Amino acid sequence: MLKTNIFYKTIFGVGLITILSLGYAFISQNEVKTNPKLDSPEKTFENNYNVFSLEVPKSMNFAGEPVPLNQPDIYERMDRELLVNTYWQSNGILLIKRAKKYFPVIEPILKTNGVPDDFKYLAVAESGLTPIVSPAGATGFWQIMKSTAREYGLEVNSNVDERYHIEKATQVACDYLKEAKEKFGTWTLAAASYNAGMAGISNQMERQKAAGYYNLLLNEETERYVFRILALKEILGHPEKYAFNIEESHLYKQIETKTIEVDTPITDIPDFADTFGLNYKQFKIHNPWLRDNYLVNRSRKVYQIKIPIKNQY
Repeated sequence: MLKTNIFYKTIFGVGLITILSLGYAFISQNEVKTNPKLDSPEKTFENNYNVFSLEVPKSMNFAGEPVPLNQPDIYERMDRELLVNTYWQSNGILLIKRAKKYFPVIEPILKTNGVPDDFKYLAVAESGLTPIVSPAGATGFWQIMKSTAREYGLEVNSNVDERYHIEKATQVACDYLKEAKEKFGTWTLAAASYNAGMAGISNQMERQKAAGYYNLLLNEETERYVFRILALKEILGHPEKYAFNIEESHLYKQIETKTIEVDTPITDIPDFADTFGLNYKQFKIHNPWLRDNYLVNRSRKVYQIKIPIKNQY
């Protein structure tokens, strides 16, 4: 979550995940068959239902920076996040489906800004690739606070909130991460600061007289944060390895749109949408940054509005 000094729970909060993860397990890759020699359902369960631990990869890296898995505590923290995120199967399937839809939007912006591709998994960790609003008010795919959004040039008011604009919010995330990388020297610390804030990381480095994310003792959320991103990178990058089998036709896809420019007020968005053969809901799905059913635009600012091409609905 892009903020300063206060830590907030992300979508993969400890309590919910722990409860959910207890309810799931791997089934043996062999087909489960009822054994006629077993005389009770309990014995059938005991003999055919299997829970497997996972093998932590021999080596891992974040944005090209190696993870010191030879250290016992680092190994255990990585193992924990792999287990938690693998066994939350319903969420894993949804993330894989959404990644197919939204990664093609995020990836080119990261590349253009010189931000490593691994940071797309930070957006997954922050929001699950949904336009959520946290209890603290962080909003959108990149969970940006209102003050930070305005600081980095986004328009945020009751009429327009560009934190919901995926492309513009991704650009703000890039700007922040590049600034953090310049400050701390590593992409791993830049990622940690996205959760704890640059001041939060700086204070702990000074207090502990230590450098490097893996050498710092931090609050639990930030201690898990980079490992959660790494786990998502590993699972979404190798879904079948973790028993996620999804047909290509089941993956979510972007609806093709064209962009029009508007530099005048829109007095009635439902009527405006209707001129393009859309209803209000369809229009807002593609332009979620418009927060009301009208656009004031007294300054005659040029807004880019997405319109689905014909025959998409």
